[in-house]
Amino acid sequence: MARCNVCVVALAAVLLLVFAIVSRSNGLKGREFQGASRIPSEFSEEELVAMKEALKGAIQIPTVSFSHEESNFTALAEFGEYIHKVFPAVFNTSFIRHEVVGNYSHLFTIQGSEPSLQPYMLMAHFDVVPAHEEGWEVPPFSGLERDGFIHGRGTLDNKNSVMAILQALELLLTRNYKPRRSFFITLGHDEEVSGTNGAQKMSALLQARGVQLAFIVDECGFILDGFIPNLQKPFAMISISEKGAIDLMLQVNMTPGHSSAPPKETSIGILSAALSRLEQTPMPNMFKSGLLKTTLQQLASEFSFPTNIVLSNLWLFGPLVSRILERNDVTNALIRTTTALTMYNAGVKVNVIPPVAKATVNIRIHPAQTVVEVLELIKNIVADGRVQFHVLRAFDPLPISPIDDQALGYQMLHQTIQSVFPEVNIVTPGTCIGNTDSRHYTNLTTGIYLFNPVYLQPQDFRRLSSFPSFEFGEAMSLMIHRVPGRRMKTELRCHPASSLLPTL
Repeated sequence: MARCNVCVVALAAVLLLVFAIVSRSNGLKGREFQGASRIPSEFSEEELVAMKEALKGAIQIPTVSFSHEESNFTALAEFGEYIHKVFPAVFNTSFIRHEVVGNYSHLFTIQGSEPSLQPYMLMAHFDVVPAHEEGWEVPPFSGLERDGFIHGRGTLDNKNSVMAILQALELLLTRNYKPRRSFFITLGHDEEVSGTNGAQKMSALLQARGVQLAFIVDECGFILDGFIPNLQKPFAMISISEKGAIDLMLQVNMTPGHSSAPPKETSIGILSAALSRLEQTPMPNMFKSGLLKTTLQQLASEFSFPTNIVLSNLWLFGPLVSRILERNDVTNALIRTTTALTMYNAGVKVNVIPPVAKATVNIRIHPAQTVVEVLELIKNIVADGRVQFHVLRAFDPLPISPIDDQALGYQMLHQTIQSVFPEVNIVTPGTCIGNTDSRHYTNLTTGIYLFNPVYLQPQDFRRLSSFPSFEFGEAMSLMIHRVPGRRMKTELRCHPASSLLPTL
């Protein structure tokens, strides 16, 4: 069950409103940002209600992507009409250019007053995965508000970001906002089915125009609260890379026959044995060269003895920690390339030896590896010349984006998170184990940062049908004692501008 706290929309709008102020920055100079005009951030009661109702309305439009070929095209078009109606200033401001790309995706160009400043881009998508009617406490496209939460497809993936970005820009425009630095907003309509007609076409269009970006911000990272036992404070994780992927079909062809006189091996048996070897042979543990090691080192000081000693000395305890992380599905996915057997097709009749057996494997590639390397490993594991390999889709992991003092995008996100959420004093880099539209824009920038300004607790991941149950603590609890986790109440922060804005 996907659900979104009513205040999450406002929090996202606050963060992005503040983040838009980067358009006034001339860039980094050492550790300090240059000064900027400050725009009041307080929202009226009417604005708060409008934000909430706007998200509800967006959730009620069933913008489902079923496959690469099939989507609810009527709903996609309706969503375009809906944002026109809800955000009139965005669509009627002279320095904002709006274009529809690939029939349904939306590209906004916000022209700044100083074209010499390199632009940046905010990304989101408004398509959602299908929702079966059964298993929902409330209808998946109701946008129903219950117990302080808004329920439905898209509340966390990713209409919350779509509406927050547009809402922040709308509110800024009503406050006479005019940026110095230009920026783009891209809203994709087919991210859930690889973004080939949306993000990929928008990227090609921008590249054809000679656009190069200072950085991009897209979905994925969150503020995580209660995920690690004995860690009393929430921490923010900004993903600076994401896994690559391979959809690989394995196929075995054999001479057909009758089951009354079966051969020693059938196509099903040969393929099943190959798949069993693949499933039982994990890819190499990449903890030593992965971002999770950096994350744990940054969190080390927040723990008491002896955990702080262990995490501060991963040069010594790294092998132990990596073995512990292997025991949990999600942390295991953070430290290695994973293989998931997802489809199997063979046989036409109960008494016929099938001539063909096929299976599809979904592979998520660790950032320290490549498509070519992983394919070679898989062929060596299967080690059977009768098994054919057909790559249906493949792309390498995102390059790791910079996080040093000169990385404008990362430093802006870091400072903004701590300004909007003062209780969050730990911001760490991480890896997104899913895939986003951001991979289509690697030709436009070296700085791709994935973050969604939403508080999440372990139980929230269980409500997301597209995510596994995320119990990072299950792995860590083998080293440290579990204590009752506190639940952070998420509230709207109507800060004065001085507490919201980083020092630009």
